[in-house]
Amino acid sequence: MELSNTLKTIRAEEAVKVVKSGDRLHWPCVAAAPELLIKALVQRADELKNVHITHLYTEGYADYVLPQYAESFHLDSFFVGGNVRKATQSGDADYIPCSLSDTARIIRDGMQPVDGVFLTVSEPDQDGYVSLGTSVDCTLAAIEQAKYVIAQVNRNMPFCYGDARIHMSKITAFVRHDVPLLEAEFPPLSEQDILIGKQAAALIPDEATLQIGIGSIPNAVLAQLDDHKHLGIHSEMFSDGVIPLIEKGIIDGSRKAIDVGKHVATFLKGTQKLYDFVHQNPTVLMQDVAYTNNPFIIAQNPKVVALNSAIQIDFSGQVCADSIGTKIFSGSGGQLDFMLGATYSKGGIPIVAMPSITAKGISKIVPTLTEGAGVVTPRTVINWVITEFGAVNLFGKPIQERAKLLISIAHPSVREELERAAFDRFGR
Repeated sequence: MELSNTLKTIRAEEAVKVVKSGDRLHWPCVAAAPELLIKALVQRADELKNVHITHLYTEGYADYVLPQYAESFHLDSFFVGGNVRKATQSGDADYIPCSLSDTARIIRDGMQPVDGVFLTVSEPDQDGYVSLGTSVDCTLAAIEQAKYVIAQVNRNMPFCYGDARIHMSKITAFVRHDVPLLEAEFPPLSEQDILIGKQAAALIPDEATLQIGIGSIPNAVLAQLDDHKHLGIHSEMFSDGVIPLIEKGIIDGSRKAIDVGKHVATFLKGTQKLYDFVHQNPTVLMQDVAYTNNPFIIAQNPKVVALNSAIQIDFSGQVCADSIGTKIFSGSGGQLDFMLGATYSKGGIPIVAMPSITAKGISKIVPTLTEGAGVVTPRTVINWVITEFGAVNLFGKPIQERAKLLISIAHPSVREELERAAFDRFGR
């Protein structure tokens, strides 16, 4: 008889009764956020006070940040998603500034203690192991510290290997909830996306190890790599865009120095095609974020190409990627982890790629960052910057030259204004 047929489960309402006032909870990100357990927890709001929650980026249900539950729950997230952004900006929730590489250490060292963990896991295998599936992130660290672990078993969660594989004995109680996983949507690439993708792809050498995420620009870059050879993946996450390149043998990981032949990430978000691809796939390693995002680990691979984005870049090369002025928009994420890792990788190429202006026509290249904006990548680390109008390398360049280079790839509608600002600042 298969283990999955003998798995003893209880109702979510029963499972979350273990939570008491003052407890500190954690759950995984994106498609692995256990919505049934979270809803059951919120239904107990009247019985609970001062329950503290941490997690990375999630989507969907997040009523625990609503003002009416302020006395029951408080969120301090490591990365701010759209479902908790308004609450974070209003003060009903908060944000912990850190690189993703540090999130596991913050938990393991007790700076953010954890009493309980809610999970989504796969069906167990014959050896009594379940998989964290699409999100290991810093949740593995939380499991190690927790007094209780409640797992939502979902037959649609892929069984992934690496640090994602944990024994059933580590789990206090199981709740059955078979629902489709959250899927990403991929709008058609714009002409702007394609131009940026071509600029970035031109910098990527054969045998490079890629850090590449999700979204229009990463997809545009991946679409330009059909003529490349022996690429690898070591990233905090990847999505559907890598699958055709793996199937064609373009991404094979054969030239990596560590995890040779493996596609490494700490969380995933994509469509069912991605989830089917990673299920029981021995070439996919889902690892602890303390490993995937450690710059010293990243740098061991040669030719690391780190592709990241920005909200603003100023004349000196400071990159804001987490806030709009004082308002936290997202988080530092793993940008600095991989920018540093690529910087110290032999032949590495750190890239910030972004549209030159926002959808509202506001330049993303600015003389100075908006007051209160956070610096995620400092000017000492910045290398390549790409817009649809070109690619420039700022590393080793003085500030006045950096300003000229950035103006050259700014949107034509704002170049004259930027040139005046540069003259006012530098006198030339």
